[in-house]
Amino acid sequence: MYYERSIEATVRNVSATFPVLLVTGPRQVGKTTLLEKIAEPERKRVTLDNPTVRMLAKTDPELFLQRYAPPVLIDEVQYAPELFPFIKIIVDQRRKSGDFWLTGSQMFHMMKSVTESLAGRTGIVPMLGLSSSEIDGRHPGAFELENDGLLRRVSTAKPLRVTEIFERIYKGSMPRLYEVEDVNRELYFESYLDTYLTRDIRDLDQVADETAYMNFIRIVAARTATTVNYEALAQEAGITAPTAKRWLSILVSCGIIALIEPYANNALKRVIKAPRMYFLDTGLCAHLMGWGSAEVLENSAMSGEFFETWVVAEIYRSYLNAGKRPPLYFYRDSNRKEIDLILYENGTVHPVEIKKSAAPQNATRHFSVLSPVEREPETDEFGATHLKTTIGTGAVICMASDLLPIDRKNWYVPAWCI
Repeated sequence: MYYERSIEATVRNVSATFPVLLVTGPRQVGKTTLLEKIAEPERKRVTLDNPTVRMLAKTDPELFLQRYAPPVLIDEVQYAPELFPFIKIIVDQRRKSGDFWLTGSQMFHMMKSVTESLAGRTGIVPMLGLSSSEIDGRHPGAFELENDGLLRRVSTAKPLRVTEIFERIYKGSMPRLYEVEDVNRELYFESYLDTYLTRDIRDLDQVADETAYMNFIRIVAARTATTVNYEALAQEAGITAPTAKRWLSILVSCGIIALIEPYANNALKRVIKAPRMYFLDTGLCAHLMGWGSAEVLENSAMSGEFFETWVVAEIYRSYLNAGKRPPLYFYRDSNRKEIDLILYENGTVHPVEIKKSAAPQNATRHFSVLSPVEREPETDEFGATHLKTTIGTGAVICMASDLLPIDRKNWYVPAWCI
């Protein structure tokens, strides 16, 4: 069974705008499946996972592109960066949008080749696994907190019980787990780690001790929804802090985790500067942690962190699917005042708390720390002018049964409608 992807419109728009479309993201999230689904009959298809084809692309890229002339879909293009200068020549000759569709799962290496050879010619579309709305057959667009948008969103959403939400958290977002019946989840994720993640890491960083790296990934999984502390990660993993920083950056480049930066404004003092990290597939995170079932996870000491991780990943994914950079931040100061998530767009700040209960009390109490940013425009000590920022609608995303007002500016938002 194929699930229609919300990102399809973005892919089509980018293809119509640029000669080269590059769809990036972790392995197995459905990049090639989507492109094959929407490809024209005349578009050729080739994968560089095939060693023979890969060797031709690396040793004789000009001959390769004669054999696979545009329009063409080239899968896992990161294996042959030698192709990029020759793609540039063809693109500059033909000047035709959508000639090359490329997929890749290693942004770290690809971006250097793209910026050197295909700058201004390539539209990049990051892609993740299935969203909860896609599983339900909905395509509501990027998650936004304007009142009308929330009302539209909840009107089309399918209500889910707490146990059903944790089933999705436990299962994760990999399409194969939903499209194919009777797939063994544990075997799938173990194979995913061994076949794909470990191989990609080896290619990216020449990791000598794969056991140590897998231990590091499990430590990161245990710290999802927490502020990054490289010294603590290094100490627990038995490595140096620079190594921990490099290994974490590889997980980011492979689309396994996202780093959410702290919201900063001159009017806000004593703000924590370290980012927070979130796994982008809660199923993989739960597997790494060894949780045996959704019920065990729901009742575990980490259920709150997993719920927060799932919510952040769903919102993050909704922006990528809409072709937008996720405008996500968080707030925490030295007085331990914290706001789980901040959506900042067009000069408006939307504070968000994430709570694993039906009607959490006093959940908006820290929203008031943002009030200083509503001052009039001012010039700082370096002569830069900072525009006035508006505080918009706030939300507490929780297990509420419906969209309900907390007060005139804030809503209880049910997790099943994000």
